[in-house]
Amino acid sequence: MNRLKNMKLKNKIALITGAGLGMGRATATLFSQEGATVIVNDLNNNDIENTLGLLDGNNHLALEGDISNSPNVVEMFNEIESKYGRIDIVVNNAGIGRSPDDGENGEIQEMEDSGWKGVMSVNLDGTFYVSREAVRLMLKKGIKGSLINISSTSAFSGEGPLHYCTSKGALLSFTRALAIDLGPKGIRVNAICPGPTATRMLEGIPDEWVNSMVAAIPLGRVGQPEEVAKTSLFLASDDSSFFTGQTLAANGGSHMI
Repeated sequence: MNRLKNMKLKNKIALITGAGLGMGRATATLFSQEGATVIVNDLNNNDIENTLGLLDGNNHLALEGDISNSPNVVEMFNEIESKYGRIDIVVNNAGIGRSPDDGENGEIQEMEDSGWKGVMSVNLDGTFYVSREAVRLMLKKGIKGSLINISSTSAFSGEGPLHYCTSKGALLSFTRALAIDLGPKGIRVNAICPGPTATRMLEGIPDEWVNSMVAAIPLGRVGQPEEVAKTSLFLASDDSSFFTGQTLAANGGSHMI
């Protein structure tokens, strides 16, 4: 009984994009443990079904879909409204670091238009589409909700592929501007900048690069998806009721803001 009483997200409806693996899966799992009904979204249906199987409680939903496709996002929110009637929390976690058309080293002189647009369409356009539909539903239902945008320490450092750093930096400006717009309506908007974290994206980086990154982290290790999930939980819950337009850097001190 006490556990139920102390759940931070009891009776909340939360959407997490990119929830098939890594930080998204860890966040979905934690949110369910804290009492939320969780909608998990990803491109890979097998991954989100596997995530669904890890969640505490019932009535969760797996929504396969491409957030870079605006009509697809509208359809997703139509289904959310039909099933749950509202949305309280959105974690814009879906993102990619590279595109097949980046060239050998991802440098500007090698990058095709499609490579640039491929990363921007997911990391930036997708966040816009999801946030827009979430806000429309929140305003329609009178919900004072929370939007959480997963950026990256690369937004500050500039270390990483050009389009990735650019998209993650833009997310921080998007977060601040949207927080100003939505504050009077009671909707909070915040961002998280993870540092190097033990996810599939990190697995694709050469070991020497990873070792170099770890050497620059004062805490001497990469982060774990569960640590980023706990930061999302804080921003999703009433514990952060006076936070909006803020960026929390879960990065072990690799970049201090």
